[in-house]
Amino acid sequence: MSGKLSLDPVLVGRARELARRAGQPVVDLARSHTTVSVERAVLRLAGVVGADPDGIPWVNRLVDAVVADVGLGHGVSLPVFDAMARDGLRVGEAADITLLAQKAAAGSVRFVVPEGKAATAARRAARRAVAAGVRLIDRRRAERDRLVRRYGDPPRRPWIYLIVATGDIHEDIPQAQAAARAGADVIAVIRSTGQSLLDYVPEGATREGFAGTYATQENFRLMRAALDSSSKELGRYIRLTNYASGLCMPEMATLAGLERLDMMLNDSMYGILFRDINPIRTFVDQRFSRQVHARAGIIINTGEDNYLTTADAVDEAHTVTVSQLLNEFFAHEAGLPDELLGLGHAFEINPDVPESFRLELAHALLARELFPGAPLKWMPPTKHMTGDVFRGNLLDGFFNLAGAMTGQGILLVGMMTEAVVTPWLSDRDIALQNVRYVLGAAGGLHEDFVPAPGGFIQRRAATVLGEAVGLLERIADDTLLNAIADGTFGIMKRPADRGKGLDGVARHEAGYYNPATEILEGGSR
Repeated sequence: MSGKLSLDPVLVGRARELARRAGQPVVDLARSHTTVSVERAVLRLAGVVGADPDGIPWVNRLVDAVVADVGLGHGVSLPVFDAMARDGLRVGEAADITLLAQKAAAGSVRFVVPEGKAATAARRAARRAVAAGVRLIDRRRAERDRLVRRYGDPPRRPWIYLIVATGDIHEDIPQAQAAARAGADVIAVIRSTGQSLLDYVPEGATREGFAGTYATQENFRLMRAALDSSSKELGRYIRLTNYASGLCMPEMATLAGLERLDMMLNDSMYGILFRDINPIRTFVDQRFSRQVHARAGIIINTGEDNYLTTADAVDEAHTVTVSQLLNEFFAHEAGLPDELLGLGHAFEINPDVPESFRLELAHALLARELFPGAPLKWMPPTKHMTGDVFRGNLLDGFFNLAGAMTGQGILLVGMMTEAVVTPWLSDRDIALQNVRYVLGAAGGLHEDFVPAPGGFIQRRAATVLGEAVGLLERIADDTLLNAIADGTFGIMKRPADRGKGLDGVARHEAGYYNPATEILEGGSR
């Protein structure tokens, strides 16, 4: 037995082995398929930029034209770079590959799958162009490392994570900078409602989002520059978060790497369960996106907290543990080390349940003990916030205290106006005041907090772990895709042959080539 919870190491090892058995068939599936978004991400790395007059990115137009001529199963890299050679365009010039996209959209280019020497030349050219994009991501990661050394990390853990979401990037920026001055260490810009279901990434600086701001490369650049200014002003590096989820997950990850974002929400099942995106599309996209995140040094945030907004946080606590173990396996397989694995969980037990706070401590400490090297992301109460702002502020205080007691890595600031209004700046000030008080008064309590041997908290943690192992045994025997179809997670039933985006998935055909995957898996340039 080990740790504060005296968990059985044999049972913990069994849980991880079962997660590997359950997850490996999904990895094999992802390795043998591609999607339109994966291929678009590859072309973004190769330099395709901009959008047509209707706002549809040229990269979408180019991939659509390739698919119309030769299908998706060979990938788009060889047909595209073969066409560039035939058209006399210069490889490695962003303007030229974007010009090819414009010609393709006009119907003046025809694509073929090259063979022989033409295929060899196209392969060489594609790898050279994509490698230039990967080197830019490497430079952005090196920039982050230099800035962290110059300005320093926050002086304590957990990092304080705060959301801004006005819909207007030019309004988000001063709000984000004000939040950083008030103590926030991580700024998350929530995406506009419904963006996860768009099969393209909008272009440019945007001012018209709904309950959030559109995630675009230009918005990423503007906010990153603003927070760099705040980092210099405050003497600590301020991290920026957005979303690599939905139908454009690989592209979002790529743009985040190119613009030096620091964290990205990137759960393996969130889009399946809560956006009805096809499971195969999601698992293929998430593997590629995590390979990009690993290269860029981006901390991913997983979405287990969302399960507890639809399912009971006590009865279904073990499904959170199962998802965390699966997310860990998928992340490691894609190259993400523990220090980039922001596994999610949440303070979502009904406060009217007897001993609810002790149950929360058991669940939070179980996650901490199972994943000691991961910067766990601790999410505040939402489901049981009633609109009573005084009760809400108290619940958030208990949430903050639980985060301090159990050594969480990233603490999302809870709002007392949750379920009432989009927070005002004054609401955020009060919420940050709550966090500062708790972390100032009890920030080191994790050092002293040790549950009683054989007591309530240890017994509850052991129960949840045992139930998680039981569920993993069933999943390993029946497959993860079937478990998702049966409504195992978040009580949402999502069959593998349904859902949005399935028409954008293709099995690899003979000769499939993806230079980005080749570089990312090889660890080379």
